[in-house]
Order: sequence, then structure tokens, then C-alpha cells
Amino acid sequence: MTTELNMMIDHVSLSVADMGRAKGFYTAIFATLGMELVADVTAQQSGSVAYAGFGIGRKGQLWIGEDGQQTPSTHICFRAATRQAVRDFHAAGLANGGTDNGAPGIREIYHPEYYAAFITDPEGHNIEAVCFEPEDGQ
Repeated sequence: MTTELNMMIDHVSLSVADMGRAKGFYTAIFATLGMELVADVTAQQSGSVAYAGFGIGRKGQLWIGEDGQQTPSTHICFRAATRQAVRDFHAAGLANGGTDNGAPGIREIYHPEYYAAFITDPEGHNIEAVCFEPEDGQ
């Protein structure tokens, strides 16, 4: 991996109105990217609101907090290992309450190898998966 693709941000948090719906959505889309629910914190445990962390291993990279619908919504992009994972991410998003915000495909405006898909989650956030690798077998 080149230096330009190393991530410097440790984690990001989003506010959601419906924790159950959001956890179901993110569990499904992140499974396609090799991520899973790694922490589930109740409002009693946090002393404020319920939180859920999604990541790899023990490390939460995206946290959602049940603190009401976030306004304005935000855009977050996650790296996918393959173009097929991008397609799977998009399909899982559609099957779990998200809406299409950009079908899987090359976005040459960003980079000649920028293969991405965009889903608007049930809370209005624009969630993207991107892969810079060629199609499998090419």
C-alpha cells in the first residue's frame, strides 16, 4: 500500500435516531468489508446515550450514538479490498434500508482507478465504499 492510502483518522462518530435500525444497517454493510460490531455500550454504561462501535478486531473505527438524527448529515468512505466487495456493500445497503446514491462503478473524475458505490443510510448519511484495485482476474 502506498503512503497516500494510509489512514490518519483513528475513528469517526455519527449520531442516529434509531439505534436498532442503524446497527442492523451497519452490521450488514460492514460485513461485506470485513468489519463487524466490536462494542455495544448502553446508555447506562456511557452515562449519556447508547453507542455501537464497528471495526476490525477490537478497534472501533465507526461509532454510532443514539443522540438523535444528525443535521446536517455527513459523508464517510470506507476502503474495500475488491470491486466485488464494493458491489456487495451496495447490495447489502439496499437490502437493509439504505437508498442508492451512486451505483458501483468507476469515478474517473476522482481517479482513473476509483471504483466506488454510494448508499444513503436510513439516517440520511452518505456512506461510500471504494476500491483502487483492478477487477479480479485482470
